[in-house]
Amino acid sequence: MERRAIVTGATGLLGGNLCRSLVRDGWTVKAVVRSPEKAQRLLGDLDLTVVRGDMTDIAAFAPALEEGAVLFHTAAFFREYYQPGKHWETMKRINVDGTMELLRQAESRGVARTVFTSSSGVIQTRPTGAADESAPYSSFAQKNLYFKTKVLAEQEIERFLRTSRMDVVLILPGWMMGPGDAAPTSAGQLILDLLAKKLPALIDGGSSLADARDVADAMVTAASRGGRGERYIVTGPLATMRDIAATLESLTGVAAPTKVMPNWLAKGVARVSDTWAALTGTPTRMPVAGIATMIEKAQLDSAKAQRELGATFRPLSVTLSDTVGWYRANGYLPSEAIAGSS
Repeated sequence: MERRAIVTGATGLLGGNLCRSLVRDGWTVKAVVRSPEKAQRLLGDLDLTVVRGDMTDIAAFAPALEEGAVLFHTAAFFREYYQPGKHWETMKRINVDGTMELLRQAESRGVARTVFTSSSGVIQTRPTGAADESAPYSSFAQKNLYFKTKVLAEQEIERFLRTSRMDVVLILPGWMMGPGDAAPTSAGQLILDLLAKKLPALIDGGSSLADARDVADAMVTAASRGGRGERYIVTGPLATMRDIAATLESLTGVAAPTKVMPNWLAKGVARVSDTWAALTGTPTRMPVAGIATMIEKAQLDSAKAQRELGATFRPLSVTLSDTVGWYRANGYLPSEAIAGSS
């Protein structure tokens, strides 16, 4: 029986790896993207159909939503939030209002199941031990507005399910890295900056980290085995900045920074960085919201996803090796910065 998928945000780190997982497993895939040219560059080796679509105009690509297909919704206003400007209205429009319009459009066209990408940032972490899906919504989400949109979207989906016949499964990824991070995300930029020796010191922080390919595989399984309305944290163990830098050093021979900033200094530098970015309109590599998230060192429990979705997690060294290899193959890194990678 033919299995059909519609993937929003298909050129993103998660969306691209999800398309690869689906095609590998024999699905017929429609990839919804803002830029078909970017899709050709990143996904041109895959047998799939590219659909031009933007979350600010769902009606324009809604005809691609078809009965019997599974909708995988990964598109979100994310990376831009950590850059200069006031983004709340646009972010809410895309991440909350757009998500709900997409679900209504999909249901009206006979889509019976959606796998929605939320964020582990909605989970209230604990001072000790790892938090799971039973935890309340994070109080930190009132400060990190991206996380706030995911809380609001989850709440809207819960209300939607009370009257809808559609099944919606919610995936809560951790901090993601992996090959195909073309944007790049802040995680990919961290790798590039470490290899270019642009960071004089490390932050005393980290986060529960997942390879985007592992999250993608869990989402594919969720299409058939995920419970209606169930939430699944999908992430590996805590990876600190020191862990990442040291692993990159062992893989590439590029020396890791030896200095570590105290938290008060990291927050101060981030505030200055955000202010300068706002004044000049240039990107910031130390956004306050991102630094605060890293300093928290949130630990999360993926036992439910492992048990019900068969989620597995690659070692950090494999994720970093493959990511560096992808950056090397795609011209992001000078050869001397990656001489030791494989």
